Amino acid sequence: MIKNKFGYNKQKLRLIFFIFTVQTAIWLIFLILFPTVWPILSAACLLSIAGSIIIIRFYPLRQAVDSRIDDKAFTPTLLIANETLPYLRRGLNEETARKIAEIIQKISDVSAVAITDREKVLAFLGTGCENHPVGRPIVTRATFEVILTGQLKVVQNNSEFNCLVNNCNCPLESAVIAPLICKGQVVGTLKLYQTRQGHIPNYVVKLAAGIAQLLGMQMELAELDRQSRLLTEAQLDALQAQINPHFLFNTLNTINMFIRTKPETARKLLIRLASFFRYSLNREGRFITLKEELKYIQNYIVLEKARFGKKLRVSRNIDKSLLEYSIPVLTVQPLVENAIRHGITPKEGRGTVQISACLQGDEIEISVVDDGIGIHPEIMPKIFQPGFGSGCGVGLSNVHERLKILFGEEHGLHVESEFGNGTKVWFRVPFSSVMIREEIT
Repeated sequence: MIKNKFGYNKQKLRLIFFIFTVQTAIWLIFLILFPTVWPILSAACLLSIAGSIIIIRFYPLRQAVDSRIDDKAFTPTLLIANETLPYLRRGLNEETARKIAEIIQKISDVSAVAITDREKVLAFLGTGCENHPVGRPIVTRATFEVILTGQLKVVQNNSEFNCLVNNCNCPLESAVIAPLICKGQVVGTLKLYQTRQGHIPNYVVKLAAGIAQLLGMQMELAELDRQSRLLTEAQLDALQAQINPHFLFNTLNTINMFIRTKPETARKLLIRLASFFRYSLNREGRFITLKEELKYIQNYIVLEKARFGKKLRVSRNIDKSLLEYSIPVLTVQPLVENAIRHGITPKEGRGTVQISACLQGDEIEISVVDDGIGIHPEIMPKIFQPGFGSGCGVGLSNVHERLKILFGEEHGLHVESEFGNGTKVWFRVPFSSVMIREEIT
């Protein structure tokens, strides 16, 4: 609390004003009711007010003051922590530092806020900002001291900054400099400034320490989140790498059949294959629209029909309103390939594969159904084991794992099969996949 030269802080002055108001009101009431004794009433009122002022002057209000200090430091810290978390997920840089400084300045009662890394100023807002341009090297030895020691420092006058700039007319006189620590290393500083020198209120020191600690924790959480995303992307890359060689090998085998007997057909099929991989190579990210995935499938079906002729029939039941929604790339094509190779191929006579996409609540359900030979009950528990079977395990397990990584365990593949009567494989993609697509790509 700031005291005036008579020793009264704001809390005591408010209390004196309240007592004076009440005493005056009582004096007026009695003056109206008993006008003949006004001299006695006036004297008593004045003595009462004077006595109250003297008592308040020397009575310590420590308990109330301490409570206010704790509240004043605690509440802004929580608000700041809540609002800064989304920005720190992007790391500590000039853009995120400025957003964080704006939040701190808005919520806290300080003259200026600065954030640095170990070498330069990332953000400076408030009084004197023209003297501390963003991007410039740190110019105070006090800041370097905090970076080197990792200890919070309170600067009570301008000379303690030990500024390296000569003839600087900066209006800032005092500050709290707190280290930003991430994984045990000082990565920068947070500075809360005031334009007056001398003692810095305890709540400002607590506020700086609390904010710095929370920012450090949030940076660690952001780093863990970033590492988790990198691991997920690495897993997706590894799984994706399994699909293209697998599909290429099967397709080249099909084309090889026509090179000698039907070279023109082989040429057209090679054009289809080139078109397929042109899409794949030009694609960015791991998501694709349902419409584009169906183009992939069409090229694959043309190649397979060249091999199987009338034995293979493919039908589609696609809700056209869903064509522009995003799904993970190459999730449907491996299911179609699996249906043809392990459902229709071993079957005697003609077989049909149906590809469907429809809306189920707030998710897109995509299914591939064949009327082939089905899956034997003994084999069913093994179909998601990587490498199981001749191609079957790679395709199904690959798609199954990618869907779970992206959307959670409940969004993997679902398989329903009756031995001798066909198989249905289906999965659901939430509409939030559009947001996931933007984040990962």
